[in-house]
Amino acid sequence: MEHSPVRSSDPVPDTQPQILLAEPGRFERRSGPAPEPGPGEALVRVRHIGVCGTDIHAFRGRQPFFEYPRILGHELGVEVVSVNGSAACPAPGTRCAVEPYLNDPDSPASLRGKTNCCESLRVLGVHCDGGMRPLLAVPAGKLHASPVLDTERLALVEMLCIGRHAVERARIESPDEFALVLGAGPIGMSVLQFLKTATRRAAVADLDAGRLDFCRSSLGIDLTLLVPRGNPVDSGVLRDLGGDGRLPTVIFDATGSAASMMSAFELAAHGGRLVFVGLFQGSVTFDDPNFHRRELTVMSSRNATAADFRATIEAIETGRIDTAPWITHRLAFDEVPDRFAETIEIPAMRKTVIAV
Repeated sequence: MEHSPVRSSDPVPDTQPQILLAEPGRFERRSGPAPEPGPGEALVRVRHIGVCGTDIHAFRGRQPFFEYPRILGHELGVEVVSVNGSAACPAPGTRCAVEPYLNDPDSPASLRGKTNCCESLRVLGVHCDGGMRPLLAVPAGKLHASPVLDTERLALVEMLCIGRHAVERARIESPDEFALVLGAGPIGMSVLQFLKTATRRAAVADLDAGRLDFCRSSLGIDLTLLVPRGNPVDSGVLRDLGGDGRLPTVIFDATGSAASMMSAFELAAHGGRLVFVGLFQGSVTFDDPNFHRRELTVMSSRNATAADFRATIEAIETGRIDTAPWITHRLAFDEVPDRFAETIEIPAMRKTVIAV
């Protein structure tokens, strides 16, 4: 399905191609109406889409809070085409990352600054149709401009914001705090990107030796722990990893594994914090005497805020965060229905980006 790129000076077509996840395991190519931005909205040209774990779980039929059919795509690098009456919106032609969390600004959570977990939150590509189409209408306030970054790198911003938000939630207490990330997938590695700027003792544990090699060589994480498949993290080995015989005072779980999340209660130091970044369909249970004995703080980390987007873009622009090692695979928009399934099964796949 061929389509011509739409630039800010081009007329907007009446219809456009779109790729729809009709049901688990099956995409469909369809033609749909071009969006008409309402007051305060911008029309944007989608240039690049990052493939997220959420997209992969939805494709496999394992994503919580998901309904089919759905147009995926929430990690977006876009170019502004036009604006409907919002002076605050970047000018046409500006490259932006999209904050895909559509919140009610008058909700109790939003009024407290927690736009990321608004009571009526809708996420593009999850609760409503997303960016797997050339044109999209979004609230102007959800666009975060960069005069420096190309749209491929801007498509990585949302993923990295997840990591920054989790690290902000943890409130790292000193540059010597021993902090552990469980799971070295894309979200775990996004946590590590920001964690290593907050502490010299950032560690990561994973089942995959290749992922740990990447964390050492590309992210500069020296403290890595290969966990035998089917076995929990050994607290004694973890004490040795820290170098001082102590357990980590903060643990980020980015596995989305019930077993890993529940075992984390046994791995945190007394007075420590657990930050659950991944999620799964089910309940987390723990031993209450152990929980109280250690006086643990348990928190979730959901999505990110506008401040996270601004800080993440600035970190990439200044080189404090290097996105160069991230992208391992690329797909053209028209290749998605036929090649998505095989691409997400490639063992070395770290991040796939779709060019629209």
